[in-house]
Amino acid sequence: MSSETTLVLVKPDGVQRSLSGEIIRRLEQTGLKLVGLKLMQVSTELAGRHYAEHEGKPFYEGLVNYITASPVVALALEGPDAIAITRKMMGVTKPAEAAPGTIRGDFGVDIGRNLIHGSANAEDAEREVALFFTSDELLRWERTNEGWITE
Repeated sequence: MSSETTLVLVKPDGVQRSLSGEIIRRLEQTGLKLVGLKLMQVSTELAGRHYAEHEGKPFYEGLVNYITASPVVALALEGPDAIAITRKMMGVTKPAEAAPGTIRGDFGVDIGRNLIHGSANAEDAEREVALFFTSDELLRWERTNEGWITE
């Protein structure tokens, strides 16, 4: 089974609400492997590159202001189906519609403050991981219990 790497951001509201550790814990408990982790302040330039697909839309400025307002925790997670597993754990974008047991379902109340970002697909993941991590910030390491997580 091939492995993939995805980007996850604990957004400013997640950091401000002290949910970073809980969010990371939940994602790690799935069996995904943490290969990159940092607390960072997103610059306006980085936010613009991250949200480039939304440039010109009415909500673009709000996205940039939000993601740059406070630190984020950036994670790179690796494993088989890492993108799909992460998206499932996040829950749908609108917290009121997110299933109980998902991050947004358990902790979110507002679509504009939905705690977490995860890459939507393999193309986005490759681009986003490269935006937030240099290659030397991603650690490739062997987990000793891997045989108990994947076949």
